[in-house]
Amino acid sequence: MPSFKLDGKTIPFEPGESIIGAARKAGVEIPHYCWHPGLSAPANCRMCLVEIKPAAGQRPIQLDVLSLDPKTGEYKYQPKPKLQPACQYPAVDGQEVLSDSSTHVGDARKAVQELLLLNHPVDCPICDQSGECKLQDYWLEHQKTQKRMRDEPIHKPKAVVFGPTIVYDAERCVMCTRCIRFMEEVAKDPVLDMRERGNLNEISVAPGRQLDGNYTLMTEHVCPVGALTATDFRFKARVWFLRSVKSVCQGCATGCNAWLDYDPRTSSVYRYRPRENAEVNKFWMCDPGMLSYKRAHEGRVAEPRIAGKTTTVQRALESAKKHFDGVPRESIAIVFHARYSNEDNWALKELAITLLGTRMFYRSGGAPGTGDDILIHADKNSNTAGLNQLAPSARPFADLLADIKKGAVTHAIALGGATPGDPEADLAELRGLKSLVTISAHDGPLTKAAAVVLPATSWAEAGGTYTNAKGLRQISEKAIEPIGSSQPAWKVLAELGRVLGVEPSWSKLKDIRARLLAVEMPSQPDVSAQAE
Repeated sequence: MPSFKLDGKTIPFEPGESIIGAARKAGVEIPHYCWHPGLSAPANCRMCLVEIKPAAGQRPIQLDVLSLDPKTGEYKYQPKPKLQPACQYPAVDGQEVLSDSSTHVGDARKAVQELLLLNHPVDCPICDQSGECKLQDYWLEHQKTQKRMRDEPIHKPKAVVFGPTIVYDAERCVMCTRCIRFMEEVAKDPVLDMRERGNLNEISVAPGRQLDGNYTLMTEHVCPVGALTATDFRFKARVWFLRSVKSVCQGCATGCNAWLDYDPRTSSVYRYRPRENAEVNKFWMCDPGMLSYKRAHEGRVAEPRIAGKTTTVQRALESAKKHFDGVPRESIAIVFHARYSNEDNWALKELAITLLGTRMFYRSGGAPGTGDDILIHADKNSNTAGLNQLAPSARPFADLLADIKKGAVTHAIALGGATPGDPEADLAELRGLKSLVTISAHDGPLTKAAAVVLPATSWAEAGGTYTNAKGLRQISEKAIEPIGSSQPAWKVLAELGRVLGVEPSWSKLKDIRARLLAVEMPSQPDVSAQAE
């Protein structure tokens, strides 16, 4: 494999890769603003300039630069190597590149930083980007000098509403054009552009348009400074109080990899951010997916209920037992849910076969929606593929409603609250059951029709694996503590099994994951070592 030297370190690269791209893969950061691994490289910020040593026998490319001699106080022409943008310059086998070890590169970075900060407002204390802003980070790493300009800075528009999700502050903008390129190259909607020139330029929205659609929040995510802020997160939290876990988006069957940011002091989830995965979502997420973090708190079932009234967990379990005493097994339906983890659905299957002796399997989940050819899948359930592999014989939800109507099913145990059809119509049909016990994190037709409701944790409160539409089984980690009396659904099902008189074969998450490894799934990670 070809390689080059970067500050003395050997960096391997694939043919066609840029210097900055190869360095990033090797875990070495070359400072940059405009470059993004998923976008084209305009080389307009000049922060990634590096010095490339000439090969043996080549003449060095040098420039005569007018610089101040600190000893004499006079300006003199000094030879300086011509620096190259690492984002555009291709990696060449055997070449030697200087970045942090070059004084010329260091001077260039200081100059770029100073230029960018000449007109930049000093509003870090009220800026949402504070704490994760490249201007702050690079000032500490590469500048550390006071502002020398004493003139009044150029003032530009502030708090400009670009659309329903994004607010723009032109004074903070460094004109990296990442937002412009994302909307054009990834979202395929070139609604943003740059107007004016020099220190007067700013980002603008096309006349007669606003920044809308399914990928607007990504413009805020790719912005390296605080120029673009999301109305959903604006002024709500400081990032240094937040912690992050590796999560899987629950918005659709694509299963985008994400960081789930939460405040451990209050067990509150604040946002989703894309997590890079070349096989699934690359560097991106859609707006509905990024906003789906709200389901960690909205519409939750926090306490057990009997006939709609709040009760204790023990009383709810005892009531569930009474509902199934003496009921013929062939009339008990088991309803799996495509929004719940492989572990939860596996535990329900074990309860059905081992403890209840029924194979009347049905499937539920969220209603289908629209998709696109970028990321959004029409299937709005995060684990349909996993459910198909765990319970391939499970019949559609419509079959359950038909069997209820003709009296073939009289009792049911269901996972989850959502149904794939019209909520009111589904609720009316479900009320034809003599008894329904539902284990769910969210309210829906299945919980409203239930005689007994047992609260389950959401994906944010318990670790789980989800299989996306491509068949990739992915781990989502626990973030916040369970709300109310909720527990992981697999744990609730174990307690329900004990109440029904049979000891379950699992007591810990690792027990289930060890059994899941026997279920054939492509590209599955080693989940056996992951603890609860």
